[in-house]
Amino acid sequence: MRAWFPALIVLPFLVSTAGAVDFTPDQLHDRTVERRAIEAVNWGMPVVNFDRMFQAFKDKGGDFNQVVYWSGLPDWKNQMLTPNPDTIYLLPFYDTKNVGPVVIEIPPAGDAGSITGTLMDVWQAALEDVGPAGADKGEGGKYLILPPDYKEAVPKGYIVLPSSTYEGYGLFRSTVKGIGHEAINKAVDYGQRIKLYPLSQAAKPDRTTFVDVLGVEFDSTIRYDLSLYRSLDRVVQYEPWLPRDKVMVDMLRSIGIEKGKKFDPDQKTTDILEAAVAEAHAWIDSRYETAFEPYFDNAHWSVPAPLDMVKTSATFYETSDTYPVDSRGLTNFWGFSTVKHLGTGQFYLMSTQDKAGQPLDGSKNYKLTVPAHVPASQYWSAVVYDRATQSLVRDVPSPGKSSMSERLAVNADGTVDLFFGPASPAGKETNWTPTKPGDRFEVLFRFYGPQKPLFEKTWSLPDIEHAE
Repeated sequence: MRAWFPALIVLPFLVSTAGAVDFTPDQLHDRTVERRAIEAVNWGMPVVNFDRMFQAFKDKGGDFNQVVYWSGLPDWKNQMLTPNPDTIYLLPFYDTKNVGPVVIEIPPAGDAGSITGTLMDVWQAALEDVGPAGADKGEGGKYLILPPDYKEAVPKGYIVLPSSTYEGYGLFRSTVKGIGHEAINKAVDYGQRIKLYPLSQAAKPDRTTFVDVLGVEFDSTIRYDLSLYRSLDRVVQYEPWLPRDKVMVDMLRSIGIEKGKKFDPDQKTTDILEAAVAEAHAWIDSRYETAFEPYFDNAHWSVPAPLDMVKTSATFYETSDTYPVDSRGLTNFWGFSTVKHLGTGQFYLMSTQDKAGQPLDGSKNYKLTVPAHVPASQYWSAVVYDRATQSLVRDVPSPGKSSMSERLAVNADGTVDLFFGPASPAGKETNWTPTKPGDRFEVLFRFYGPQKPLFEKTWSLPDIEHAE
């Protein structure tokens, strides 16, 4: 005790006289709040993304245990993160906290249609894929989502999905088979065969509520302001803490988010949080340009998710020695879904640069020649997004082109020339996607029903090039 006590009282003196730290207590407090607020954005991106979608749904009259859908192909008014305008979207939002286990029925695939999609928890972690590429293998099935720590017996005949959170949602695409209004309407009708109800009503479920948002602005883009922390707080208050995330308890308390207490920052704290969220946005945005590995040797197309995120997409972002929080935040920065079995139902490649490695500029004209025999058993699409918001470019009549686009011009050799720019080249209107002068953009190329040549890279997608 005698040897230890003098050291204890001398240490503060040594630190203070060394001049290594030159901050007042108030400055240290403020810097701590800002640091932890930045980390909170990165860590909480998936649930913020989820909450933004739910709040957009709620704004249109929807609620949990209901389905938001588009009764036709969506236009730019679908302001989710990187939506596909060539498919019929249906998003069931569920909450098991008060009603207990929830059933989501997927109809059998066949001539009537098919569903591609994933059921996720509130962290956008995949519980299971559905449809031909999912657990039901296209035969249809009843997916039963269990609340956290559910202990009761589960009846037979269900695909059981234990969840560590109460809330969650599904991202479903009802595949349009063919071209024209009849094919679209058929896909819409098939999608509305989905059912959502509590297990307690299984004997005689109520009719599923579908809320149509076609033609109205559905804006779930992430706001990098104080509202981001309010979304984060809502989920923290409602959901249980997961063991992997308990290190964040004190960090969130530092910024005023604490379970059981109202999030009500004063003006000084609000100013710090606003500065922190702006810095977090800039940090994630800068990583977005460098974190993705080129998929082909000779082009700038990349799988828009870091490798550690790809490896953990099927295991709730975890392995025995991995929890890629940074990669998860980056991935949910641009997209709103995780897939349980990557490469089975769909595969995505993103490009933010032209052949010369320069950012895609909405003021300039570009051309992409899609080689023949695209390795996609269903269809392919190339969609333009606003680089700043990761959403469809506002006020444009046609956000992308696909192999199912009406009047798409195909060359004699099977290749397709796509054009991007503020004005269409003469005579190329059917293959042109508008961009906005002054804004950067990016292109997401989707393969639905991806095939071996894509993964073996015997087929490759060339760069986007300047077109005069």
